[in-house]
Amino acid sequence: MTDTTSDTPARALIADDERLMREQLRARLAEIWPSLQIVAEAKNGLEAVELTAQHRPDVVFLDIRMPGLTGVEAARRIAQMELADDEMLPEVVFITAYDQYAVEAFEQGAADYVLKPADPQRLKLTAGRIRSRLAARGTAEQAAPSLQQLLHRLAQKIEPAQAPQRLKWIQAGVGSTIQMIAVDEVLFFISDEKYTRVQTAQVEALIRKPIKELIEELDPDQFWQIHRSTLVNVQAIAGVSRDFRGRQIVSVRGHPEQLEVSRSYTGLFKGM
Repeated sequence: MTDTTSDTPARALIADDERLMREQLRARLAEIWPSLQIVAEAKNGLEAVELTAQHRPDVVFLDIRMPGLTGVEAARRIAQMELADDEMLPEVVFITAYDQYAVEAFEQGAADYVLKPADPQRLKLTAGRIRSRLAARGTAEQAAPSLQQLLHRLAQKIEPAQAPQRLKWIQAGVGSTIQMIAVDEVLFFISDEKYTRVQTAQVEALIRKPIKELIEELDPDQFWQIHRSTLVNVQAIAGVSRDFRGRQIVSVRGHPEQLEVSRSYTGLFKGM
């Protein structure tokens, strides 16, 4: 049942703790997407993160239920990987036996899903979506919700009782004093190697919490990640433009700083 119109070259990683499931998915992908190269297979979530960092695949197939790290937790770590300027995050496909957890979140387009056992027709649809997103990278047509937003919604569906309490206040250093800053007042966060700058309209403060931890604690519908080192309050975005190099630049209400959008997050701003 090879689809000769879908022979788009790409590299993939499969992560599932069940060997037979990995073998079945590999075999069916070979039929549906012949030029897809499986560069690695992982038996658990931690291995999936390590092999993704090593091989930098275009697509990662993650079983939602894996020992060590779940597929959602592994995807969160993958989304925080350090990228070169010309790199982009891999497309994510979740493998799940739990249809009721997945459909609503996945249909929004930042990731896709495959049900166990892998149905050929559903897998063909998924492969088509992934190919389209890979082809649209770096173009105006690439517009999808943040992967972090999708992972947040998916985690709530899978384990609603364990949904984290969202951060409301930041305890930060301002000069020689410690101030309590309401999260709603924060315009953006920018991290360097040791500190994260907390910027409001009136105050610039420093905390020792990296962006990857803040993402876990903040409401992803309120704060969007636009760069590996930058989170911006959606309500503070005044506009998005392009600089002379073609990069998207976010303007912020109440502050003159211009925030660069890295390539992995250009899809947040449709049509720019």
